[in-house]
Amino acid sequence: MKVVYIVPGPMPEKEAKRREGLLKEWAFPTTEVEVRTVNQGPASIESMYEEYLSIPETAKLMVEAEKEGVQGAVLGCAGDPGLDAYRELTEKMVIMGPGVASMHAAALRGTRFSVLTVTDSTISSVYDLADKSGLGNKLVSVKAVNIPVLDLAKDRDATLSKLLDYGREVTKEGATAIVLGCMSMGFLEVAEDMERTLGVPVINPSKAALKLTEAFASIGYSHSKVAYHTPPKLKSGKVESLDDLLFVRN
Repeated sequence: MKVVYIVPGPMPEKEAKRREGLLKEWAFPTTEVEVRTVNQGPASIESMYEEYLSIPETAKLMVEAEKEGVQGAVLGCAGDPGLDAYRELTEKMVIMGPGVASMHAAALRGTRFSVLTVTDSTISSVYDLADKSGLGNKLVSVKAVNIPVLDLAKDRDATLSKLLDYGREVTKEGATAIVLGCMSMGFLEVAEDMERTLGVPVINPSKAALKLTEAFASIGYSHSKVAYHTPPKLKSGKVESLDDLLFVRN
């Protein structure tokens, strides 16, 4: 089985390789994992506008991966930007959105959960994602640690300390599980440390999305094309490529 982890923005090669190494450690021995990044897009995603900016180039990588015969793709952002669109553009490849996947994992491991996200600017979109996933009634709260995505790894101990502070807060509010709402948090490998300290399940979105992708691909579960229709212009042959869907006024 081959799984690609697609980062919806440019990323330094060193960091991409580090993440690829962790994904390979987490994956089953028979799974081939590759990290792919787009050539242009936001450096990090901390707003809806940046989410939208990330979608066109990421879509091309998703379509390309399916044409190559890749069995599964993990979207490298826990806000799941463009997930519906990528499923519209593909047929059989498993495409996992870490945000929704992690929320479902939290609902399976606990009764109610909270999400710890990066900045205040992302809080409302997390609530929207929970509602869209059908888990809004399971969501206790969303808290932002207010550390920018690109700064999370600069001081792991400081980031972990903040996550623990907010983790204690949400457990007092009634959360019986916690979701880390950013892939960069996931690649810091802090979930296990948090679980030991807080005594509640903490979901690493990077790991959860990968393992669910492997599981779905291994049993042949992909998305419903009744739910995610191929764009009509592509399906009918009126246009031949994603670029052709973009109308440019002369």
